Amino acid sequence: MAGQFEIFTDAESNVRFRLLAGDGTVLAVSTAFDDKRQAANAIMAVRECAGTGLIREVRSNPWTGQRGTRNASPTPARRRRHLPAV
Repeated sequence: MAGQFEIFTDAESNVRFRLLAGDGTVLAVSTAFDDKRQAANAIMAVRECAGTGLIREVRSNPWTGQRGTRNASPTPARRRRHLPAV
């Protein structure tokens, strides 16, 4: 079975969606939206770019979840590593 999107209302009455794998495993949960139409539009955007999106590795500090501060400017394009979509 293919994965699916579920639109739901969270505990704070915000509309969100989650992406489920074929076995029901939650793969991603969205940010909050004001209404179902906004959530559905976001799902359409995810569908459009997910299949062609590049994978980019970002190193983060495991204690804070933030990128290192050694270099305050963004990583130059020549140092970014993009992995091909599978």
